[in-house]
Amino acid sequence: MSDTRVEAAYAGALAAFRNPMLDLLHGRFAPFVVAVLSVTFTSERAAVPVVDAHAEIADMLDRLRATGHAEGDGGEVMLPVGTARDLCRQWVRAGWLLRQIEGEDEVYRLSAHAVGALEIAGRASGSRARVSESRVRTLLEAVERLAQDADPDVLTRVARLTEEIAERRAEIARLDRTGVVDTVDDDTLLEQAENILHLTRELPADFARVVESIRAMQRDVVTDLRQDVRPAGEVLREYLQRGKDVMASTPEGKAFAGALRMIGDPRRLDDLATNLRTVLRHRFTKEMGPTERAELAAVGRRIETGVAEVLAAQQTASHVITTQVRTHDPARDRQVDDLLRDVMVGFQAWMPTSRPAEAVEPLRRLPLADLGHLRQSVSELRPPEPPAPLADWGDVESAVEDTKAWGGPGYRAIEAHLDAYVAAADGPVDLAEVFAAAPEEIRRPVDLLGLLEIAHRRGMAETGEISTIEAVRADGVRRRFAFGGVRMTDGGTGEGTDVD
Repeated sequence: MSDTRVEAAYAGALAAFRNPMLDLLHGRFAPFVVAVLSVTFTSERAAVPVVDAHAEIADMLDRLRATGHAEGDGGEVMLPVGTARDLCRQWVRAGWLLRQIEGEDEVYRLSAHAVGALEIAGRASGSRARVSESRVRTLLEAVERLAQDADPDVLTRVARLTEEIAERRAEIARLDRTGVVDTVDDDTLLEQAENILHLTRELPADFARVVESIRAMQRDVVTDLRQDVRPAGEVLREYLQRGKDVMASTPEGKAFAGALRMIGDPRRLDDLATNLRTVLRHRFTKEMGPTERAELAAVGRRIETGVAEVLAAQQTASHVITTQVRTHDPARDRQVDDLLRDVMVGFQAWMPTSRPAEAVEPLRRLPLADLGHLRQSVSELRPPEPPAPLADWGDVESAVEDTKAWGGPGYRAIEAHLDAYVAAADGPVDLAEVFAAAPEEIRRPVDLLGLLEIAHRRGMAETGEISTIEAVRADGVRRRFAFGGVRMTDGGTGEGTDVD
């Protein structure tokens, strides 16, 4: 059993030391790599343009060599050989640096492995974490909160809340009675600040791991999509959903989504900034070094920067996956792959027989396609038979009359009836009475609209009452309508209309 445990432990250790983070710390030039990366990349400068990084690292190399750090006390070589460009390329291949395109610039970023290695090195070279009241209280509060969230018993939670309320009320009563706030000595405050710095130093590595997990998921999705041979509709539904829910596709993304519900609240960040300003005004911070004070002041900015990087990576991954799905064509991708494979085969056959500096005849024009025999005649455009004659409509006049009966208002007949009614009344007339006195041919519902239109053009006023009329449709069906009562205010004849 012990041999099996030793073998398992040894296999686990081998796997751990193949991790890029331990590889960085275990490397021959680890002190140089840690120093250069920690100086080049800071919390305020997470991304460095490639050109600037090469220039700065080259300057650091020259300074260290000029000051005698190229060799150790035992004569061993302490600094790597090669240019800054070569070193950065090696670090990219080792997984310590990420080379990306941001906007119009090409930049370097620290990988999650490098951030973790720098955190371990900084923790080892700085003040060691001590077993203190603050660290123990943080542990106990975390365990207590875990127990509260895991225990669904209502009575237990009510009892706990009741106890907390009693403690708070007792504290308020004491403050009202004495007016004295219990002070905390500077040593305890300093130890609590160190505990906060210890916790916040782990945040950049956590944010970097979330970003890299999202990018790895993006690469996997795009690779799977290029190799997919399923129907386009099925591929579209699956990958668009993965692109939409990219934050929930990785364990790190799920954990970050939960944390974002707390740190993504602007009110919490404002409270954090206010609390940090209060702490930095206290006299105990004078016992801290300038680096620790600056690091404490940058806690809020470090959180905001990490959240912004994760959200930017999420947006980029969603955009890349969605774009790939929209432009994905498996047949075309396979054709391109086959073409590139043919090119590589051609190069492999040509290289053994070629000589150095041998001229290659370029392809000046594409070969012509062999189309075979093309059709030389077209089909007859004219139909073989004339179209069938139109059907006989029969009595056209009755059809026209029926159409007019179901058509619009008979303006001419309505105006003639209105003029005759106004002349006989010799004064203002009610339009409901005018419509009721009209013959059935012009008492259709649509004729009421025509009468109101003519009255509006000539001048009318509302009476404030409700008028009701009975209209007769063309098929003899009667309908009752109600509308706001109006009277003609101008008995003169308005402009007629040619519509019948």
